[in-house]
Amino acid sequence: MGHRLTGLLLLAWLWLAVVPAVGQRQVVSGVVRSALSGEPLAQVSVQGLSATADERLEAVVTNDEGLFTLKSDRQLQAIVVSHLGYHTRRVDVGAVGAVLDIRLQPATVQLREVTVWTGDARELVALAVSKIPHNYSAHDELSRCFYRETAMKRHNYVYVAEGVLDMYKAGYSHSLRRDRVAIRKGRRLMSPRKKDTLTVKVTGGPVQALQLDVVKHHDMLFSPDELQRYELRLLPAQTIDDRLHYVVGVAPRSVAECPWALYHGQLFIDAQTLAFSRIELQLDMSDRDKATQMMLVKKPMGLRFKPRELSLSLHYAYDGSVSRLSYVRTTFRFNCDWKRRLIATSFTAVCEMVTTGRESLSESKPITGRESFDRRDAFYDKVDYFRDPDFWSDYNIIEPTEHLDRAIDKIVRRYRQ
Repeated sequence: MGHRLTGLLLLAWLWLAVVPAVGQRQVVSGVVRSALSGEPLAQVSVQGLSATADERLEAVVTNDEGLFTLKSDRQLQAIVVSHLGYHTRRVDVGAVGAVLDIRLQPATVQLREVTVWTGDARELVALAVSKIPHNYSAHDELSRCFYRETAMKRHNYVYVAEGVLDMYKAGYSHSLRRDRVAIRKGRRLMSPRKKDTLTVKVTGGPVQALQLDVVKHHDMLFSPDELQRYELRLLPAQTIDDRLHYVVGVAPRSVAECPWALYHGQLFIDAQTLAFSRIELQLDMSDRDKATQMMLVKKPMGLRFKPRELSLSLHYAYDGSVSRLSYVRTTFRFNCDWKRRLIATSFTAVCEMVTTGRESLSESKPITGRESFDRRDAFYDKVDYFRDPDFWSDYNIIEPTEHLDRAIDKIVRRYRQ
């Protein structure tokens, strides 16, 4: 994509805790599984419905174990649960405190009931790009988000940081320059062991939801010149939120001729609106020097950096009239070793942000330049160490997995030793 994003200080750290909401908030918790296999489903969208007019309220996504907790300061009548390739379910909210066990049925695309795209994939993508001004919000909006970044050394967590953010996005007819992110609340935890730490800075951070929004940031993928670098082909259709989606496969035409690393991936396009609903991309790793230029920002002298994976997942939620960015996740995998060592150490860093709600700009102030999180900043430097059991209070978050919870407890115990 030829653009560098900065902001994630790798192997710096935070503590996360999930506690019941206090005060007047209604809390709905549960697990989402496949009805066929019983396996938990990750990154499932869970959104509250009001008790009065079925208005869509706060939203979260499930963690890697299929777990979620949704908090609302308005009375919930039901939740809507949707996931790629499964039928959407509306689940009535039952007794207070009950934990829901939700099973989603796989969706089968009935081709005889839909209009099959008869043109080529490039024509379809070009048409979807032309409809971006109509399919995405034309108004400036302020959203509340939950953000988390983690780092693992081999299979052990060594860093966790998370926070609640305000995200200001100008209408999709405007440039990215007006889009901003500000930290409302955050915390971090890092392993106190020197052997666990490695100060490497890679692309990412809270501004990723702004700069990685490829629907708005056309130069990353959808500009005419950039699209010419890719082969596009139609893949079997899929369903998202019970709506048919065309799927377009993306692959580099020529890795050698491009001065930067390109992507492999899939584009999911709503068959009715022609809006991009989901974009999944993986950086091409065939040229490690180019991949390193895209991933690495800074490293200590003498350290060898070997990229293995950079993947990006973008989700857009449709509210019946327009689509909005709802979830962003980036995953980095790489090996590092010092020149005097023979065995490299593997690292994994993950950044994810979910939009949990929107606020009216008539009731909230836009983010000022002084409040804004800069793309050159590291989230670790902007938040403090915390282990307050009521830290999140009313805020919606992505539930930590059991493995992450255990890792946090272990790091905290090391601080006390």
